[in-house]
This record gives sequence, C-alpha cells and structure tokens, in this order.
Amino acid sequence: MTVAQEAPALNFECETGNYHTFCPISCVAWLYQKIEDSFFLVIGTKTCGYFLQNAMGVMIFAEPRYAMAELEEGDISAQLNDYNELKRLCDQIKRDRNPSVIVWIGTCTTEIIKMDLEGIAPKLEAEIGIPIVVARANGLDYAFTQGEDTVLAAMANRCPKESDVKQETAEVKGDRNAISKLLNFGRKKEDIKQEESEYKDHPPLVLFGSLPDPVVTNLTLELKKQGIKISGWLPAKRYTELPVVDEGYYVAGVNPFLSRTATTLMRRRKCKLINAPFPIGPDGTRAWIEAICSSFGIEPQGLAEREATIWAGMEDYLALIRGKSVFFMGDNLLEVSLARFLIRCGMNVQEIGIPYMDKRYQKAELDLLQKTCQEMNSPLPTIVEKPDNYNQIQRIYDLKPDLVITGMAHANPLEARGINTKWSVEFTFAQMHGFTNARDILELVTRPLRRNNNLKDLGWENLIKEEARV
Repeated sequence: MTVAQEAPALNFECETGNYHTFCPISCVAWLYQKIEDSFFLVIGTKTCGYFLQNAMGVMIFAEPRYAMAELEEGDISAQLNDYNELKRLCDQIKRDRNPSVIVWIGTCTTEIIKMDLEGIAPKLEAEIGIPIVVARANGLDYAFTQGEDTVLAAMANRCPKESDVKQETAEVKGDRNAISKLLNFGRKKEDIKQEESEYKDHPPLVLFGSLPDPVVTNLTLELKKQGIKISGWLPAKRYTELPVVDEGYYVAGVNPFLSRTATTLMRRRKCKLINAPFPIGPDGTRAWIEAICSSFGIEPQGLAEREATIWAGMEDYLALIRGKSVFFMGDNLLEVSLARFLIRCGMNVQEIGIPYMDKRYQKAELDLLQKTCQEMNSPLPTIVEKPDNYNQIQRIYDLKPDLVITGMAHANPLEARGINTKWSVEFTFAQMHGFTNARDILELVTRPLRRNNNLKDLGWENLIKEEARV
C-alpha cells in the first residue's frame, strides 16, 4: 500500500513591512472616467497635486472631473475650520459641475493630522444635497491599486436594497418603463422573450471591479453564453445606477486587489462571495467562469475549446517567452494572477513580490497557481509580501532573470545595468481581462524582449553591453 505524496506547498515570506509602490490616490485616474456622473476631491498637499498632474497627464480638450483640496499651514496647524473650508469647495463643485456624487479621497496628510472626514461628510451631505463618499487612499495604509478597493468598499455601503427599490414611486416606475420601451423600440416581442429565455434561473449575481466598457461587455457576453445574467456591476457607469445588493445575492470580483470590497459585501450586505480565480489570461478566465457556473449548478459549455483557440492564436508570442525567466518586484497586486498566466505560457517565475496578500480572497488564485506549476513542471515561486527593494535587487543580480516586472522607480536603474524591465503600472491600465484580451498581456510582456531582438539584428548588442558596464 503506497501513501500518496503531498504536493509541495507555496512558500510565503514577509520582509520590511513597507509599501514600495505607486501612490494609491492615482485610482482617481480610472474611476472618474468609469463613473461618469462623479467628482473626485483629493484632500492633500501640493505634493499630491504634483503627483496627480504627472501621473494622469494633462487633459487638453476636456477638464477632468477631479480636483485637489490643498492643505496649507493654516489647515495643518488647525487655524482654519475644516468643515467651512470643505463646504466652500463642495459648494463650488455643485455650482460648476452638479455631480451625482462627490468622492473625498483622503491622503497621508489627512491621516497624520487626524482629519475627521467621515464625521464631516454626513453633515455636509445633508446641507448641500449631494451624496459624499469618503475613501482613504493614503500610501501609509494602502498599496497602489487598493485606492480603488477603498472607494468601491465605501460605495458598496451606498448600494440600494430590494426594499428600497420596492418603495419606488409609480412615477419613477413609469419613467423606467418608458425608457425600456424606447430601448426596445422596433424589436419584435418574440425577440425580447427569446433573449430572456436564454438565461437560466439562478440567484442575482453582481460583479465588482472597475473595468473599461469593452471588457465589461466581453465578460457579460461570456457569462451570457452559459445562461448567466449579471444583475449589475460595482461601480456602475453612473452613481445613480448602483446595483441592488441584498442578502443572499452572489458577488464575484474581477481583480485580486478588492479584498476590502469583498469583505464589505459579505459582512455588511450578507452576500455570498464566489471564490474564483480572476479572469486574467485564458486559463484564469475559464476557471472564473467555471467557478460562477458551479455556484449556480450550471454545467459550463465550450470553455475548453474556447481556451484552446485563444492559446493557439498566441503562439507567435509564446515562442518568444517560452523557457525565459521573470521576476516580479511587486507593485499593483496583480502579480499572482500574472505569474500564474506566464507560468502557463512556459515562463519560469523566480519570485513573486506583492505589496499585500489576502490569502482568503486570493485562495482560488493561489490554488490555481500551485496547480499550474505542477502541470507545467515548473518550480513553485516564493511569494514575498511587502518586499524590501534592496534585498530584491541583490536577488535579481544573483538570479539574472530575463525580465523584471517592476514599479517605475526601479525600471531605469535596472535597465542601466543591462536588465530587461517592464512597468507594472502598464498592466493596471491595460485591457487584460477575459479571453479576447489575453494577447494584449503578452504584447506588454514581450515588448522589451522584442526590442532587444531588433537591436541585435541592427548590430547594437555590443554597444548596449558596453554602456551597461560603464
């Protein structure tokens, strides 16, 4: 009688405890574009303003829906009244923009001077008549993409319940019926009934995570093929269209950095979280859809063939990276999902640095990472939470990876030493979810390698090595 050998477990380490990442207030860059009727007010110092201006670029043709409330000496030394100053700014925002919601983004400075944003907001909201959502996005407590997590967690508390919807007036219902008729104008009743019949009977499903509209459409259609209807997205395109979220609803995340939002939905709204890997890469997308189908007792159809087709269409990129090594320094919390995908592509992941790891929320992703390593006969990478950058650079020198995925601060110094790098922030802003966008991930990953191949063809390889030695 033989005893089954247990699979080796993932190795987790934690180093300095500091966040060496991009500032989380940059979440404003994509959230103000996603939530079209919002206005974001970042409350911080001139340094925060300079950062936003450089990180987000200059909008020439349209004024963006965000602003800085700059804290100066009078604010920091408590010589000015916080309530009156914020009221003045919010009155101006209401007069100039009249948004459906104002989101206050707290920074490091508001934390240090103990500014009571949560206490001020309800009083001011009642006075000006516009909802004010408070989100902490300071770099002391949060890493880069966790800024979005705090915003969505705050908005989850504002989502309506079924009881709120039932109390709608007949006038509002009439307006909605009129809009529905307008949207269905020219369509046959048989077509509308057939579209409804394509969905199977299952509990309401709400997805959370900010994604570009084309990606939202793609994932919605992928689930529709399985007969699954999405009841809503958090965030919605408009704050006034936040999804109904109530007890017993099922929720699923699309990004690995949304653990606070998931916790809020489970604890405050009594929702059921679908523990699934994230839809990044063909393998992750298939596993994500399968987990949702499994939760509703639905047998998924055609996913294996769909995944195989996507892999076949990426062979030109796979040939470039197969057998190459990659090292993640850690920046945007997408590292585990990207590492799992790249291992499936045939790469060797030497280390996964990650600013913050919630093992419960990412359990399915970690399990898929372990399974992928076994199937690809790849060694299990060490996952280092809050890595010390100095130690990591020493390890990079020793391991000599073919590619380092890192934050912007270290990219140029590493390139100067002859090490290929890719900015991790580019993955945050790229459309990389779902089957159809897997090729875009490899486009980013292979760009430094393709650049070097082009330089070799031009005969510049020796010059590059000489500059690296200098």
